[in-house]
Amino acid sequence: MNLFKGIEFANPGFFWLLILVPIMIGWYIWKNRVLQGTLKISTMTGFLKVKSSYRFFRHYGIVLRSLALIILIIALARPQSALSWQDSTTEGIDIVIATDISGSMLSEDLKPNRLEAGKNIAVDFIKDRPDDRIGLVVFSGESFTQCPLTIDHDVLINLFKD
Repeated sequence: MNLFKGIEFANPGFFWLLILVPIMIGWYIWKNRVLQGTLKISTMTGFLKVKSSYRFFRHYGIVLRSLALIILIIALARPQSALSWQDSTTEGIDIVIATDISGSMLSEDLKPNRLEAGKNIAVDFIKDRPDDRIGLVVFSGESFTQCPLTIDHDVLINLFKD
């Protein structure tokens, strides 16, 4: 059973940074051997209450740092699934929705107003066109490209909700 079957890395050169992990652990071990306490205590009664199992907790810091560094290096290498490629061919057209945002669109002849009614119609239109690239141009005296042609319809719908 191969756990990593079908996984490729976009930047495998970052795995060279894994050399830092044993260096970091070696430095930690060397630092702990060199730095020994020189405090002389007249009595040990205060230390007798500490359980001996707690002394292993002092190493959790380096363990967590090492794991974090390993995970960061793997993330930098950008793992990708090689088995999930699929080609799809769709046909669609390019559509640009031009929306008037002038003050006259706030007229209350439609409920709630013309602008909100136009937004609702545009959102319904976008949802019905999944394979088309759609853009948005707004105008009020001058035109402004609010969103270029895109296949990401959620972006457009969010623009209309704003």
